[in-house]
Amino acid sequence: MEKKLLYSSFIWAFIGVASGVYYRELTKFSEFAFDVPQQLSTVHTHLLVLGFIIQLLALVAMKVLRAAPGKAASVFFWFWNIGVLITGGMMVFKGTLQVLGDPANSAAFAGIAGLGHISLTVGLVALFLWLKDALKTDTVRLGEREVVEHV
Repeated sequence: MEKKLLYSSFIWAFIGVASGVYYRELTKFSEFAFDVPQQLSTVHTHLLVLGFIIQLLALVAMKVLRAAPGKAASVFFWFWNIGVLITGGMMVFKGTLQVLGDPANSAAFAGIAGLGHISLTVGLVALFLWLKDALKTDTVRLGEREVVEHV
């Protein structure tokens, strides 16, 4: 599980940075008026925070709490990554249309993005259940020494 979290975090970091470059180049190419509201400008931050940082924090929590990879960890990993992919993908799609001049007001866009948010919610609940199970153990690692507490 550690490698999965590390590698997926790295991949999301790369995709997040690439989305920022995509936004910059598309708006420059299309001579976009920046006073017009659109979603493409926020994709960079969403992907970096949701894909990169959250998974790195989950990895750190897993190592510090010595959380065993189990069903909740797997549910978190898959639902979280699918949710970031769907949500971020819809933001890129809708934002690109907005930059190119299409208002992109289809209810289908909102429905698909909603599925991404549902997946993120399931992943978030699974993350907290995974961390809750990890807190039931009596050993917490702090740096190089272990602190034994009875919970």
